[in-house]
Parts: sequence; C-alpha cells; structure tokens
Amino acid sequence: MSQPNGIHDSKSATSPTAPQQLFIGGKYQNSQNNGTFPVKNPMTGETIYECASASLDDYAAAIEDARAAQPSWARLGPSARRLILLKAADIMETYIDKDAPAILSAEVSATRGWVRANILSTAGVFRETAALATHIKGEIVPADRPGTTILVSREPVGVVLAISPWNMPVTLTARAVCCPLICGNSVILRPSEFSPKSQHLVVRALTEAGLPAGCLQFLPTSAADAPQAIEFAIRHPRVSRANFTGSDRVGRIIAGLSASCLKPCVLELGGKAPVVVLEDADVEAAVEAVVYGAMSNSGQICMSTERAIVHRSLAADFKALLVKRVESLRVGNHLEDPDVQLSGLFTAASAERVLGLVRGAVDAGATLLAGDLTLHGPCRTILAPHVLEGVTRDMELFHRETFGPVLFVSEFDTDDEAVAQANDSEFSLCASVFSRDVLRAMDTAKRIRTGSCHVNGPTVYIEAPLPNGGVGGASGYGRFGGVAGIEEFTERQIVSLARPGMKYAF
Repeated sequence: MSQPNGIHDSKSATSPTAPQQLFIGGKYQNSQNNGTFPVKNPMTGETIYECASASLDDYAAAIEDARAAQPSWARLGPSARRLILLKAADIMETYIDKDAPAILSAEVSATRGWVRANILSTAGVFRETAALATHIKGEIVPADRPGTTILVSREPVGVVLAISPWNMPVTLTARAVCCPLICGNSVILRPSEFSPKSQHLVVRALTEAGLPAGCLQFLPTSAADAPQAIEFAIRHPRVSRANFTGSDRVGRIIAGLSASCLKPCVLELGGKAPVVVLEDADVEAAVEAVVYGAMSNSGQICMSTERAIVHRSLAADFKALLVKRVESLRVGNHLEDPDVQLSGLFTAASAERVLGLVRGAVDAGATLLAGDLTLHGPCRTILAPHVLEGVTRDMELFHRETFGPVLFVSEFDTDDEAVAQANDSEFSLCASVFSRDVLRAMDTAKRIRTGSCHVNGPTVYIEAPLPNGGVGGASGYGRFGGVAGIEEFTERQIVSLARPGMKYAF
C-alpha cells in the first residue's frame, strides 16, 4: 500500500511491482486527489503496478517548490554540481545488476541488450553533461562608449518542464533533465505513462547522488489527465520553457502552447530516416547498417532507418542480402527467450497501427519482400521485420513514421535523384550515406536536409556531446547535447559597467 503524503517510501522507489508515487520536494507522496492509473505489461496485458497520477494541485505545488529550490542550486559551484552527476553515473551502472532489467522488461518489453544499452548510455549522459559544468561561459564585448566594460553572461532560465518518452526511457529522461540541471535550473519531469518506473531510475540515481530536494520533481500523469496538466505547466508563469521528445503530433501541441505564452521550447520529434547507397558502396556493410538502424528496439527509435534508397545497379544484390539478414534476426517473446533480438512493441494498438500501414501499402500495390503480415504473442504485440518495395507517394506508409520494424527500398539512377528522394519527407532528424568515396559521400550528406548525416554508418547513432535534433518540420527544432544544450537552457544577460562620474550628452 502506498504511503501517506509526504512520507518517503523506499519500496515505491525500488520495487518493480510496488505502487509508484510522485516525488515532490524530495519526498514521495500520493497525488492530492489520490488519483492513480495502472501501468501494464504490454507483452502479457497484466497490470504491473498502480501509479499515482499528478493533479493540477500537485503540479502547482511542485512548480512552486522547484522555483524555491532553483536559486540556491544555481549558486552552487560548478564542481559541486558536476560531482553529483558523476556520482549518479556510477550509481546508475549498479542498476544493471539490480532492478533495472525487471523494470524495463516489464514496462517496455526491453530485451536484455536494450536494457544494457539504456543503462550504460544513461551513465554516459550523466558524465558528459557533468563535464559541461565549467563550459557555461560568457564573453567580454568591446564597447564604443568610453569608460565602459560590457559583459555577456549565461544565466539559468529558472524552472524547466521536461517531458520524456518510453522508447529509450532511462537515457532520454537523463538527457531531458541533466543539461537543464547542470546549467543551474530546476526541473519538473513528466514521464511517459507507459514507463514511470524506468524513467524514475534517473530520479533515484540523482537523489542518491545528493541532488538537493526540489531541484527535480517527478510527476507521472495518466493519459487522460496529461493534456490539461501539460497545458497548465507550460502556461504557468514560473515555468520558463519546456523540452519534449516524442511524436510530432504532440510536439505540435506543445509548440503551440509555448508560442501562445511566448516561451521557447526544445522539440526532438519523429523521424523517417533515409539511407542512400551509392553505386560504389560496400553492399554488405550497407545492409548490415541498414538492418541495425531499422530493426533495433523493433524500430521504435526516432532515428530508425525507414527508407533505403539504393542505386539501381546494386538494388538486386542489396535486396537479396537485406532479406537474408532480416530473416536471420531472432524475434520473439523476451519473457520466454531472453536471447531474442526483437521483442514486442510497446502496445497492442501500436502493433496494429504499424501492421495497418504495411497492409495498406501492400493493398495499394507495394511488394512485400519480407514479413508475414501477422501479429504474434500473448497480446499480439510481436511483429516480425517487414521489408517492402514499390512504396509510392500516394501511400500512407511513404509519409508516416511507422515506429516499428518496417523498411522500404527504392531505387535511383543519379545522385540528384537520390538526394531528392531523401529530402522528400516532412522529417529532418537523421540520414546516412554509403560510398567508398568518402568525399563524395560527404558532399551528398551536405545536400540532405537533416540534423545529422552519417557516412558509412547506421542512422541510429548519437553520442552525449553531440547537438542532436532536427532542422524543422515533423522532426522539431532545438538541440539536446553538448554546448548546444547550454544554449537551450540558459539565457544571455548583458551587464555593462560604467565608470562613475560619466557625463551624457543629450
């Protein structure tokens, strides 16, 4: 049974099946209206635990507490803030041998490899962000006015709303909160309703590492309550800006709310990443990277490869190797076979939606090269990899992000055609180019409208110091990571120093 408001409940924090509470002001508590929602195992359909659903009163209390905690956190020296994140990284790594595998397996059908990738990359985010502590720098600007010195400093923005997703729940939550924190802000974290405990691992690690109470508030919120709660938080005068990682549909809502308040926001949204395979490419290497980029985490990554654009002279060999490699992947129920490489999607509804996109394309004339057009598993969440060709612009699959293990192949004759196909999308997050001529590949990469483009490597690739994000459209705007993150979560302040006794002419 969950504890009364204001009482720290360590079982809630660490047990995979115990009720999950809110975390406000350094204390675990129920929501003020005692609202809850069930968190279900997508593979079995069973309820894992009941989670507190934050009310508007909880959001108001958390925002005020975060506002009160922020000034003293900002005054803390950079080395002290850095040490907390470094300690949190060490703590996070211990979770691999504790409850993290059970939590991620239950909440998001994470395979053994995906659990390890989440935890280790999260530790990397902590460490890389910690290194930014002494890189929050200002500048001195020469002044035309005599007797004047001009300083431009970087100052925290105050309270940041962070909304992080379920698909890489630990890593993307760390990314959402760590840069704002190292810059001296406090954070209101709204995790996905599908993975509160997975995302709470970040809160646990930072709290155990000594993050002061109030700097990070944890407010899980039910799907029904979330729209009103997020609007309340964005419009709240104490909240300076929001960051969101998730779908372009929700991103557009958050962008609109932020714009209505004239507040900046950082949005990393969807992707439909293309891979261009030029005629001099190493076909086997390209296939290996495409399969990894398309099928990792069953395609549930914003950077997932969804389009392979292959020179016509290589197309037959590429497709033959692609189908062979895809069909060699081990797919199944990770609860029954811990060695599977692909397990179920995050909900049965998502699996139905993805399969519907594939069926719609096939019914409209696309050719299925791999896949059985069937859902498997206890709750029909397991979908084998599907590969198609002949997908055209009049098909929904051409335009929509699938967020599933789906890839389609198209062909081209000239580099201009390849670039035109790669750019024929609302999405702009990432891409890859394959060629033995690296300079040619770089020239091609620069022509693709995308936030990142990888030469001879998969689209699923990012490191913590890199400024990850799209360049507009359905992939959003703003950048997470490295010095770019400092730009997003601080504001420039001009301070001019004038010598006493100056005279001013009218």
